[in-house]
Amino acid sequence: MNTSPPSNVTWLYLIRHGSTDANERRPYILQGQGVNGSLSSTGQRQASLLGEFLSDFAIDAVYASPMVRAVETAQCVAGHHGHEVQTREELLEVNVGQWEGMAWEKIMQQDPVEYQSFMSDPGQNAYLGGESYIDVYNRCQPVLQQLLLKNVGRSIAVVAHNVVNRVYLAGLLGIDIGKGKGLRQENCCINVIKYRNDETTLITMNSTFHLRDALVPD
Repeated sequence: MNTSPPSNVTWLYLIRHGSTDANERRPYILQGQGVNGSLSSTGQRQASLLGEFLSDFAIDAVYASPMVRAVETAQCVAGHHGHEVQTREELLEVNVGQWEGMAWEKIMQQDPVEYQSFMSDPGQNAYLGGESYIDVYNRCQPVLQQLLLKNVGRSIAVVAHNVVNRVYLAGLLGIDIGKGKGLRQENCCINVIKYRNDETTLITMNSTFHLRDALVPD
């Protein structure tokens, strides 16, 4: 059964990419713009389950960050609908600067002052040599708004990243952008956003029931 939206409602399915080897490392390591690997075997299964779940929805266009992990995830959605994945540079993951590929424990030991500064207010204080949460919001929010306006009355899927999703959702919730750090975004989760009459409403956040047993444990 295909579910189509009312003609004046736009639905945005904002998705985090599937899992990668870096996501599955323990201790956890930072994966920003400098790590551009493919999905892991778990991530491939997550993306396949995501695509199957969304195959019953009327997806009119699929967009993604140009990073490999996002494009591979988006292709699993687009393939069910006969679409090409359209990439947007503004959806790139946060630039984590000198902390790329490092564990938080190592960062805390190596750069304690910068670590404390970032943790105290990631909205204003950037990753060392990289971006702050506000920086990411200021580049991703306009393009997501542009996609909503371009696709009025349609349904679109957008595959992005952990921090990109967090800051955009923080904006929708009306909370401090830096507080977005506390918003959970599992690999291949779906956030459902409704746009109607210039009003954007978050309906569902971090939905993962479609992944069944393919979630990556903490």
